[in-house]
Amino acid sequence: MNDIIVYTQNECPPCKIIKMFLDESGFTYSEKNINEDDKSRKELTDLYGSYSTPTIIIGDEVIIGFDLEKLKKVLNIHE
Repeated sequence: MNDIIVYTQNECPPCKIIKMFLDESGFTYSEKNINEDDKSRKELTDLYGSYSTPTIIIGDEVIIGFDLEKLKKVLNIHE
């Protein structure tokens, strides 16, 4: 499995839900908080063209915003 990066910010309920989902599903990920790290904010906008959180990077796949169904598909999770 490719590395998972989750761009988050403070006071973001969808970010918390995505992190809980990943934790409960047994995935490890790196969190980059754009409120606490200017470099992460610049990466988010410059590399991925995103201005919202959560933004999840898995390999070449970029999931912008809260899209649990797309995340499950990319992670090959079938319920």
